[in-house]
Amino acid sequence: MKKIFIDGKAGTTGLRIYERLGGRTDIEMITLPEACRKDENARKEALNRADVAFLCLPDAAAKEAVSMVENPDTVVIDTSTAHRTDPSFVYGFPELSPMFEEKIKNSKRIAVPGCHASGFIALVYPLIEEGILSPSAHLTCHSVTGYSGGGKKMIEEYEHEGRDFLLGAPRQYGLTQEHKHLKEMKAVTGLETLPIFCPIVSDFYSGMVVTVPLFKEDIGVPAKELASVYRKRYQGPVISYTENMTENGFISGAGLSGKDSMQISVLGNEDRILLVARYDNLGKGASGAAVENLNIVLGLEKTLGLAL
Repeated sequence: MKKIFIDGKAGTTGLRIYERLGGRTDIEMITLPEACRKDENARKEALNRADVAFLCLPDAAAKEAVSMVENPDTVVIDTSTAHRTDPSFVYGFPELSPMFEEKIKNSKRIAVPGCHASGFIALVYPLIEEGILSPSAHLTCHSVTGYSGGGKKMIEEYEHEGRDFLLGAPRQYGLTQEHKHLKEMKAVTGLETLPIFCPIVSDFYSGMVVTVPLFKEDIGVPAKELASVYRKRYQGPVISYTENMTENGFISGAGLSGKDSMQISVLGNEDRILLVARYDNLGKGASGAAVENLNIVLGLEKTLGLAL
């Protein structure tokens, strides 16, 4: 029976991973008493005793945790931003290609994709790989997310009884164009230029919609060919092409809240195209993706324990 340790179990991502693994009989969870949760020696012992260790920590703490791992057989799955463009880590997005999944299967160091980045990369990577979109393209990305993506502090702000009235309306952030997901969005897709990225947090708990708009001149092929690319690549069960994900002309960011799946769609018209990905920022955007990577590492059905 494989031993699993979650370093940072008290955080939003860590708790969700623990919930998904809690009922499983094929693994043994290593847990620390509350008094030892931040004790360096106790954490180091647990990290090295684990077959697989999840890191659900701030970036600096995740780097420190990796340095504590001396057991050559311990697999580290890092949910932070710290190692997503680190060449010693593989990028944990198996649906992008068989090559990505094979690397995950054989790696000891795996970086879980960022929530915003997951949708952008799912949309852009196949088009660049197929030669439909040039790596030199200058792209824009809009992303609407639930407030749980901001972690415990933001959740408390939104759910506080006397909260600021401004929280009742969508709020754009990342205004300096230095969002921490931008590096992986560029590196994994192969883009030569960082996209203009406009993330928006809104007054719902979890879920997100990521949109990449294109002009027909950006691709030089009919929009229907984009749909064909996505249909072929994303056949489920985790990511699937959806002909039309709208509800009466709208797309709700909460449409896949609580799920670990992702929907991909091509909307707009032949002149102005909208590439759209919908999923849960805590599901395929975080904890669900982490558990999927665990399943691949253990040689199990990758959807085991996921809510699809």
